[in-house]
Amino acid sequence: MSSIILQTSGNQGKESMMTTAKPVALVTGASSGIGKAAALALVDAGFEVVGTSRNTSGVAPRDGVTFLDLDVTSDESVRTAVGRVIERFGRLDVLVNNAGTGAAGAAEESSVAQDQRVFDINFFGLVRMTKAVLPHMRAAGNGRIINISSVLGLVPAPYMASYAATKHAIEGYSESVDHEVREHGIRVLLVEPAYTRTGFDAKAIQPDGPLPIYAMQRHVFDGVMARAMADGDDPAIVAKAIVAAATDPKPKLRYTAGSTAGRVSALRRFVPTRVFDRQIRKLNRLPA
Repeated sequence: MSSIILQTSGNQGKESMMTTAKPVALVTGASSGIGKAAALALVDAGFEVVGTSRNTSGVAPRDGVTFLDLDVTSDESVRTAVGRVIERFGRLDVLVNNAGTGAAGAAEESSVAQDQRVFDINFFGLVRMTKAVLPHMRAAGNGRIINISSVLGLVPAPYMASYAATKHAIEGYSESVDHEVREHGIRVLLVEPAYTRTGFDAKAIQPDGPLPIYAMQRHVFDGVMARAMADGDDPAIVAKAIVAAATDPKPKLRYTAGSTAGRVSALRRFVPTRVFDRQIRKLNRLPA
């Protein structure tokens, strides 16, 4: 079955309801990387899958995936997209909040407006999507919201402070909301990848106020990041964790994706703070 592009303007794309016995998953940021791999893996797991992108006009068709436009920074766009899924399939069982952006540079080099932009995409976009799907899931008495966090939601990330802050926020938000909605048959779960071979580093937002004092260390960071991404996990590894979160009969709150993520999570919990701090500086090639 080929993918379908659902247009969201004018009279185009008005679909009659097509109820389905299959579970339905909505994956944000599904045009590439982790989102693309997750969408295809969920199709293989037996889901009807809707993938989103800010502009689907350039998205190549993918078997079993229905695509629609979505801007997670727009309340209206979020409401429209979720409504279209319910209208077409009559249900929504799983939301994968994957859409996001990277951000690089020293914290002092980014304006508050730029930091707010990163939060609006990575954190508040996830919040908008969560608020939009909860009424439907609560009415159905079941549902899973899977939030793509990161090991950088567990550890510090020099020269990626605003990005790491969004992931820390996702961790706290997800665990808190999970307690609120569990009694209604809904779970909010976290998938925590390490570095993954995607275009993440190339697309990261660069600082809008670069300072000479940080230029050398920023250059070092760029090299560290490039090597980490080149040696990172395949997106399929993260997709496997997402499918597990979507299908496990007794889901865990957190799913680390890949061996590196598992090691980092364990080290954060068990290694003394001073030792862990030294290791962070060493890995990021920061002066002792």
